[in-house]
Amino acid sequence: MKRIKAVALAFLIIILAIQFLQPARNKNGQAVSKDFSKVFTVPGNVQGILKKSCFDCHSNQTEYPWYTYIQPVGWWMDSHIRKGKEELNFSEFGSYSKRRQMSKLKSIGESIENETMPLPSYTLIHKKARLSNEEKDLILNWVKNTRNSLSLKP
Repeated sequence: MKRIKAVALAFLIIILAIQFLQPARNKNGQAVSKDFSKVFTVPGNVQGILKKSCFDCHSNQTEYPWYTYIQPVGWWMDSHIRKGKEELNFSEFGSYSKRRQMSKLKSIGESIENETMPLPSYTLIHKKARLSNEEKDLILNWVKNTRNSLSLKP
């Protein structure tokens, strides 16, 4: 019985200690000149959809829920955000080459059509991030029009 109490106490101390090891927050707060909305014409409704469903992991504008301040959940979220931004960062979209922008726009469309984004694990907790059919159509039309305008530019 003493051994179980000692292990439980050690576990509790470790859990409490790791709460002081918080990852850096992904919060810029400013739309920089490389932001996709500064590079392309983005209708307000499309930007709103992308903000609620994509920006937490794919921009420098993460909105952190309360549970991300509890470790190890915060570390797990930080990992998701870092990987998401490596794949696509709306805040840095303007710095991508034209070819990469075209590729990312294509990937956005495919991810929406295949329903691989937003991640089911994300929408499980963030119900507002789920995309309705109308929202999907708005994003897909914007992606198509933006890709067409990019392909016309020399």
